[in-house]
Amino acid sequence: MRLLLISNSTNAGEEYLSHPKENIREFLGDKKVTCLFIPYAAVTFSFDDYEKKVQDRFLQLGHDIRSIHKFLDPVQAIQEAEAIVIGGGNTWQLTRMMQENNLLDPLKEKIQNGTPYIGWSAGSNVACPTIKTTNDMPISQPLDFKVLGVIPFQINPHYLDANPEGHAGETREMRIEEFIEANPDIYVVGLREGTMLQLEEDKLNLTGPRKARIFKRGQAPIEVDPGSNINFLFE
Repeated sequence: MRLLLISNSTNAGEEYLSHPKENIREFLGDKKVTCLFIPYAAVTFSFDDYEKKVQDRFLQLGHDIRSIHKFLDPVQAIQEAEAIVIGGGNTWQLTRMMQENNLLDPLKEKIQNGTPYIGWSAGSNVACPTIKTTNDMPISQPLDFKVLGVIPFQINPHYLDANPEGHAGETREMRIEEFIEANPDIYVVGLREGTMLQLEEDKLNLTGPRKARIFKRGQAPIEVDPGSNINFLFE
């Protein structure tokens, strides 16, 4: 498989998809690729607007985007796609729409057969076995929590270490500790903003300016450096 799983689309003060643009360009290669885009995580803006926003950036990188909502047969669109891209937004809404359109199995098969996959935020969440480690509010109810499962571990995108000043609620780490207590056999990667996981030739690497924090029940959380090979997550 070839995966590029990005924590977030936009760093503070930067343009949309600015921080991962060179990673996306390199990942897709020099030859122009028309990627199939799945915009279902959009809630407060249209799929057309989402497609154009992503397409504008991908065209700058020498590639193109066409959204799945423009196709009469979305399953056929997946089967014929050169690459798959799923953007951020609300993970619950994204999951529900993929399930209702019977897209999970065709997507999983396509990705596992080597079609490049790029996801950010919610698009990284749905590469996991479930969406149980998303940060998003459940604004809609999917059929269940299961998603693509092309990786055997969970991602928590936008991972933060500290609570905002004046906030007395649980930290992100405390929420993840609840998850691993209830799900003791699975790793969780706290993927900080500006970072991403890239899988190429069976090697999983952390890329970006920050470390990732990795959790597993019964083990102290560990920090892994950018450039690290973290294939142990597949064990």
